[in-house]
Amino acid sequence: MTQPTRLATQDDAPACAEIVNSWIDATPWIERFLSAQAIEDMIHAGIPLREFWVAGDPVAGYLSFNVEEDCVMGLYTAAPGSGVGKALLDQVKQGRDRVTLWSHLPNTGAHRFYRREGFAPTGARRDGDDGLVEIELAWER
Repeated sequence: MTQPTRLATQDDAPACAEIVNSWIDATPWIERFLSAQAIEDMIHAGIPLREFWVAGDPVAGYLSFNVEEDCVMGLYTAAPGSGVGKALLDQVKQGRDRVTLWSHLPNTGAHRFYRREGFAPTGARRDGDDGLVEIELAWER
């Protein structure tokens, strides 16, 4: 089923933060280094600075996109496998020839999803802000 997407407003920040916070709490390999409120504040501040998409009503996922770098800064869904992530990626790919993103090395489930969506590892690695190694993936039309 196709999920409806729309540009986010700052009113969507609490729902987006709840998705991220639930993911952190359910993911054994990541430690919380920001409070739930700090994550909500960060999302609230970031929405007007990026191309920021939400899917579903109520919000079931979001994608934050840095247009200048053609880079997904965050993609989170409340229910992986529901089609929300695909709908958001399809939205951000429209009219673009290349999209990149960084993903935590241990996030193998996300890597499978990104490969299905046409992304491939570039070989680049970096230490993320949370201390975990991240790998870069890229999609090209």
